[in-house]
Amino acid sequence: MPAKHHSSPSPTRRTGARAPGGESRPARPADAGPHVPEPPPVGEATAVGRIPVLDVRPVVQRGRRPAKAVTGETFEISATVFREGHDAVAANVVLKDPGGRPDPWTPMRELAPGTDRWGAEVTAGEPGLWTFAVEAWGDPVSTWRHHAQIKIPAGMDTDTVLEEGARLYERAAAGVPEEGGRRAVILAAVESLRDETRPAAARLAAALTPQVDEVLARHPLRDLVTTSEPLPLLVERERALYGSWYEFFPRSEGTRQQPHGTFRTAARRLPAIAAMGFDVVYLPPIHPIGTTFRKGRNNTLSPGPDDVGVPWAIGSPEGGHDAVHPDLGTLDDFTWFVAQARELGMEVALDFALQCSPDHPGCKNTPSGSTTAPTAPSPTRRTRRRSTRTSTPSPSTPTWTA
Repeated sequence: MPAKHHSSPSPTRRTGARAPGGESRPARPADAGPHVPEPPPVGEATAVGRIPVLDVRPVVQRGRRPAKAVTGETFEISATVFREGHDAVAANVVLKDPGGRPDPWTPMRELAPGTDRWGAEVTAGEPGLWTFAVEAWGDPVSTWRHHAQIKIPAGMDTDTVLEEGARLYERAAAGVPEEGGRRAVILAAVESLRDETRPAAARLAAALTPQVDEVLARHPLRDLVTTSEPLPLLVERERALYGSWYEFFPRSEGTRQQPHGTFRTAARRLPAIAAMGFDVVYLPPIHPIGTTFRKGRNNTLSPGPDDVGVPWAIGSPEGGHDAVHPDLGTLDDFTWFVAQARELGMEVALDFALQCSPDHPGCKNTPSGSTTAPTAPSPTRRTRRRSTRTSTPSPSTPTWTA
């Protein structure tokens, strides 16, 4: 039967903000309190798991692929957590950075009463492959508080209830650091619970003060800890989330003396692109173009001697995916072009096209590793732009190299 009583509320949270300019900062709980230390040691988590942790999200393909976030992005991690009986349960999230170092744990809250669905907001840190896991645990202090607030006012088993609370608080104090007098706050509550000179209600009230609540929220007493399987989280830089892209054909930036543009001539257009507010210059494939089934102007199937072909028909005797079209320049020219764009605050993105011309060296050298699409006998006007005559799918065997 799912638990009905839960731990006291955690300190007030606020949504984390993205670092200005996309700067990296460590992932940490999205709360307004000071640095939250690791919870007290509880020994090895149970092998099977006394407290089930199910349906942890976000998850992609059952954890085979990582969920994604960008630096400074705040998102929710959630899970279904429950246990048998009426004892209270609680849960927290543990993030580990790309180096495997755990961050301060983040307390979770029940998202809607009675649903057993728990969640917490965390903020992504530096780029890299992170992992996260949900820890669920029995909350004996919250269980005792619930019973005590019923029995003490009714005068039922007061001495037993108060002694039980004192022993729980002693256990909790062992995991609370002494710095700042935090352990002393819990030990003072222990003394009050055992002070037989005071009324039972006053002894209980001394154990439920806001100061005690704050310390126990940061250093809870955890029983029967069950940890979910770690899930991957890929944190990328802010540009992976959004950006404005400008598609740009370098060969269109030629001159009258040299109609076919180069990386050097195309760079003259970069300041105008930057002035329009674009973040990324997107280039079609820059590799050599095949001649077999080459298309002509306006997508015709009868090219002239001066037609340069479709950039996506990759591969010719001059090279494949690892070569630059000689009419555009050299690899050094391309590196210079990228540097020019970076000086203007832009990045360069290349179309990662896998298809090949039949003239691709990979198709020529390993024909058994290629899959050739059938050629339409006479593509209609409606479908001509999508015709596969200019290219064949890329080689599919592991031995092929571009």
